[in-house]
Amino acid sequence: MIRIFDFIISFLLLFFLLPILISLYFIGLLSNGSPLFKQNRVGYNQKIFLLVKFRTMKINTKSVATHLLDPSMITPFGYLLRTSKLDELPQLFNVLLGHMSLVGPRPCLPNQKRLIIERKKRYIFSVKPGITGLAQISGIDMKDPILLAKTDLRMIKNMNLYYYFYYLFKTIIFIMKKKS
Repeated sequence: MIRIFDFIISFLLLFFLLPILISLYFIGLLSNGSPLFKQNRVGYNQKIFLLVKFRTMKINTKSVATHLLDPSMITPFGYLLRTSKLDELPQLFNVLLGHMSLVGPRPCLPNQKRLIIERKKRYIFSVKPGITGLAQISGIDMKDPILLAKTDLRMIKNMNLYYYFYYLFKTIIFIMKKKS
């Protein structure tokens, strides 16, 4: 049932946000020559998939977790994209293709070994990764792999349609609060 909502919502969002997506693509193209960022991520059943986002970092930045990077690697346009969360919009294509869900554990990098171990112990890879979830609305990032995996597990255990829409709604509220 959630897959049906993922498909419908991501399709509608892509359709209605297409002018914004095209505008951001061309602004990114003009500002750094490479508007899209593609990166391997660990997904459902630990299968690797290609995640797509708008580029926020300088070209040739190391492929490591964001909290491990020097903030000076963020481009001025990238800063705007990050603070507004617009950099995440291309992931709607990942949802549409079935690599991700709108709601689920954020997909990690293949080199985040500690997080992979913690998630594997808790069967987190038995669900599709998502754009948002309990960890995101709680302000938990990948700096603390144990806390993140435990939070992911709590979300997965309680997941149903009510929580699916609850996390989507809370994400919108979370983003709006960060802007103000």
